[in-house]
Amino acid sequence: MTKAIFPGSFDPLTKGHLDLIKRASKMFDEVVVTVAKNTSKNGVFSYDERMSLIKPNIEGIENVSVTSADGLTVDLAKQVGATVIVRGLRNSSDFNAESSIASMNYNLDNAIESVFLITRPEFQSVSSSLIKEIAHFGGDITPYVPQNVATALKEKLS
Repeated sequence: MTKAIFPGSFDPLTKGHLDLIKRASKMFDEVVVTVAKNTSKNGVFSYDERMSLIKPNIEGIENVSVTSADGLTVDLAKQVGATVIVRGLRNSSDFNAESSIASMNYNLDNAIESVFLITRPEFQSVSSSLIKEIAHFGGDITPYVPQNVATALKEKLS
């Protein structure tokens, strides 16, 4: 049985994230979506809020669960028994950043593999940062995020 974690800040969860989660769920026996702390980002939503926004969107996917973490990704992987870290790549900038992280994770624990999934073309321009910027100025984010996320973000920013 292969268990994977899909870590991210998910602030907010996007349809691109959901696409990656669904695709990973078909590749691995179990996927643990991990709301992780990113020390270089200031979140709009708390850990608990992010988890509560993710849960209804993964309910129908039998082998996917959600948790939170405040530490090294490899430590969480070991803690939950995962041997794979799944990450999405939108472009070459993501590849450069993620390959450095994957190399460091390998140095920290070479029993844990990193797997990269290329983002579908319709989601390549979507990032949580851009979504927050669009929402801040009253733009329509519904094409890019689930409805519960759009509603929560609008409320949070008003």
